[in-house]
Amino acid sequence: MSGLVLKLGPRERVMINGVVMENGDRRTRLNVITPDANVLRLRDAIHPNDANTPVKRVCYVAQSVLSGEADPDLGRKQLLTGIEQLSQVFRDTESRAHLDAATEHVLAGKTYPALRALRNLIAREARLLGHGGPEA
Repeated sequence: MSGLVLKLGPRERVMINGVVMENGDRRTRLNVITPDANVLRLRDAIHPNDANTPVKRVCYVAQSVLSGEADPDLGRKQLLTGIEQLSQVFRDTESRAHLDAATEHVLAGKTYPALRALRNLIAREARLLGHGGPEA
């Protein structure tokens, strides 16, 4: 079976195609088999006020596409522009790999994997901006 596998903890929330769902009292595993489903774990969601750095702003665009708040075509263009801008700063091999993966996912219309790839840069960005964060 192909598709996205979601492993949810007790009471964890997820948004699928704009509908917020909450898991019950036990861990659950869901297989999302619809290829174009827009999925966002709410624990991964960035609040608009927290989209205050370049990486977080690009992640927020991806999140907006997933939640249905942004037009997919316009969001795709914004994501590619944002990734290109980030590639001017993140020049190390590991960061480039994340940016390349995000680009490939955006071009394939797979916003959730693109968001996952971009989120890998948040801690590195925090260190570059002097905000601390764990070593990557």
